[in-house]
Amino acid sequence: MGTTQLETVPEPKYWHLKTVLSEALDSEFAVGEILPNERDLAARFGVARATLRQALEQLELEGRLQRRRGVGTTVAPPRVGVAVAPARHSWPGAAGDDWQVLGCDESGTVPAVVARLLETAEGDPVHIVRRSRGTEDRPLAAELLYVPAAVIPASAEIALLTGPAQAYAVLAQLQSLGLEGQDRTVELGSARAEDAKQLDRLPGAPVLVVTTRYVSGGRTAAVAVSTYRADTCRLTFGESDAVALLAG
Repeated sequence: MGTTQLETVPEPKYWHLKTVLSEALDSEFAVGEILPNERDLAARFGVARATLRQALEQLELEGRLQRRRGVGTTVAPPRVGVAVAPARHSWPGAAGDDWQVLGCDESGTVPAVVARLLETAEGDPVHIVRRSRGTEDRPLAAELLYVPAAVIPASAEIALLTGPAQAYAVLAQLQSLGLEGQDRTVELGSARAEDAKQLDRLPGAPVLVVTTRYVSGGRTAAVAVSTYRADTCRLTFGESDAVALLAG
């Protein structure tokens, strides 16, 4: 069996440009400063704009740059350390949970991957709690918490409520159940239009998607899909938050 000689593969032009740009960010620009437009940057470094965009996209993925609506591309501040499970071994909304409730809807249609985790059929009513998480000066994450109506003891009464009141009622009912365990997965994704607006990002911007499955009574009782800004968040896991996952 032959071997691949990686050292003979030439470095992509955009990757070399990314290194040069990174050095320029360290020496010439301050946090929050707006970069020159793409035409000027491409002319300065003698590259095609397509190559420049690839390099800028990689730097954004690594958290060095931010694309802001109506502003342009700016130098990003250091990432914020965010504990993925600050309220460990407890339901969403319990003490220690720093998510903010925005509202709640009920739907018979949920994403296919969520339906598989919940083991719900098309048309089964599901409560969808909308929440957000942020610092004083910027949004960090948006979340959709899916809870089948069949799981909630007082689901009929909850359906009569609206907005945040309905959301808090769903969370309260969840907390009355016995939580047997939870598991989560993390993957890199692209911001959907709705998430991008809530996170002050552009559609398609890199995000970290954390999917958490909550188990009660031997079945999945709820699924949370949390979308974090990949440019500003450093996610931490485990009891001591000692293990870090860096985007890029």
